[in-house]
Amino acid sequence: MKKSAALFCALCAIVSTQKIKAQDVKSTSKFYVKVTGSYYFSVFPGQFPKVGSYEPHDERLVFNPATGASTTVSEKVLTGSYGAGGRGGLSFGWNLNQYIAVEASFNYYRSKKNLMTREETTLINTSQTVGKVESHGYVDAIDFAPGVVISPGFKKVNPYVRFGMVVPLWGNLKIETDASRSGTANVGGQTVLTQLTVHRNEKVKPNITLGFQGAVGVAFPIAKKLDIIVEAEYRNIPVRSKEKEVTSYDETVALRNPTTGAVISTQHRGLDDLSTAERHTKYVTTLDQSSNTPVGQQGAEVSYKDDNKPANDLKSYINIGGLGANIGLRWRF
Repeated sequence: MKKSAALFCALCAIVSTQKIKAQDVKSTSKFYVKVTGSYYFSVFPGQFPKVGSYEPHDERLVFNPATGASTTVSEKVLTGSYGAGGRGGLSFGWNLNQYIAVEASFNYYRSKKNLMTREETTLINTSQTVGKVESHGYVDAIDFAPGVVISPGFKKVNPYVRFGMVVPLWGNLKIETDASRSGTANVGGQTVLTQLTVHRNEKVKPNITLGFQGAVGVAFPIAKKLDIIVEAEYRNIPVRSKEKEVTSYDETVALRNPTTGAVISTQHRGLDDLSTAERHTKYVTTLDQSSNTPVGQQGAEVSYKDDNKPANDLKSYINIGGLGANIGLRWRF
């Protein structure tokens, strides 16, 4: 009887041990979903790319109508990064064990607007503006970020590190430009005022690239299956331009009576009036004699070697990485 009782106890102990082991494995092999919101700050700012023929400068000029010459009175290089902005993410993870998890994130990012170029011309000895060009740019992007998460496996407050790659799935640099210019012209033997205004939107498409992500975070359990996540993350995603397209264009030239200011006539050009070279640009590493580059300009209309083919310009580089603060919720299943 005693032997039977001892054998029964031994079997119970073995079953209990196996059950505990199974529970341990189950508790360390859970699927989770994480939702985060972030704001990133730019680090390592660099010089912005050119906008058409305009350098990334903030320049002030004065125009002398007597000589027809414009003189620069101040000039500043514009620097910054497209790494500053907001990001929202949805992550799926799997705990391989108590200490290591694999994670896959999908993120939408939009940078803040950056001043890319500005050129303002005033009439000499006055504050009257006779010409101005100003462009702002921002980035929209969606990326996929696979990574590995390592933690000490604490049951309460659990710190961790996360690192991996960033693979951009879609994204564009969008540039908005407004320009104006005032002057005079001789029409039918009479001097009239001219006023040119241009609004243009451009979209720069990138080449395929890879980036790096690394984060330090802490998980705070607030319910049985729910954690609050707080992270500091660094991302480095260099992007080079592939091609550019003008997506909207509005140009108006108004001729005005110099005495009354009344409009005599107007001319208009829209998106469909642009040549293929004005509307499309392909970026290259080297410009040479065979490149389709500008050969002349009349008003805002630019002529190229071949107006029926996309223009060529030098590749530019931007970085959409930065240092960010993430906060979110993680549901464990």
